[in-house]
Amino acid sequence: MDEVARALDAVNVFRDTPVGTLRLNVPRAATLALASLIGPFAQANPKVRIEIVTNDGLVDVVREGFDAGIRFGESLAQDMIAIPIGSRQRFAVVAAPDYFARKGLPKTPQDLAKHDCIQRRFPSGATFAWEFAKRGRFLRVAVDGPMTLDDSTLILAAARAGLGLAYLFEQQATADIASGHLVRVLEDWCPHFPGFFLYYPSRRQMPGPLRAFVEFLSQAR
Repeated sequence: MDEVARALDAVNVFRDTPVGTLRLNVPRAATLALASLIGPFAQANPKVRIEIVTNDGLVDVVREGFDAGIRFGESLAQDMIAIPIGSRQRFAVVAAPDYFARKGLPKTPQDLAKHDCIQRRFPSGATFAWEFAKRGRFLRVAVDGPMTLDDSTLILAAARAGLGLAYLFEQQATADIASGHLVRVLEDWCPHFPGFFLYYPSRRQMPGPLRAFVEFLSQAR
């Protein structure tokens, strides 16, 4: 079957339009970067079937049969080819106005010890430490609170309900901040950082649909 797949990929090189399936494994947060790309790519490549599986755990894309994955740069293996996808990212610390009316505003990351923080748990079982940086100073804060969730939508809803502080990607909270449903704090402690990367193995022939997606990303940057 591998030989057949390689033969089909070789034929794809000579096609005007690539044919086949593009299988991607991405964390749920990466849908922020993919949302504006998938539609135009599908329109430009009508014979490519697109299959996207969301998974917040670290996945061996080769063993699981994916063409590529999307992750942050620091979590990539060294034998992978990585291409930036989407814009830079930034975190935001937010809570509902009535929560701050009860608890007050944190001025520094250390003040979070006095607050109810909505924790996030990874599929591995580890909880997510909130990271901050300012003027060359880096802090990783292990927050605490009465609620632990594994989904950004639920975390956002809990923050809106006044149940505590949430630590989310800036894009996930932008609309609620603009509408006044959420208030942002510690913004000066939340710098931008490189966003997501598309990654794929360096030691295998690139399938036609993946090659088309890589070329599409290079033109979109």
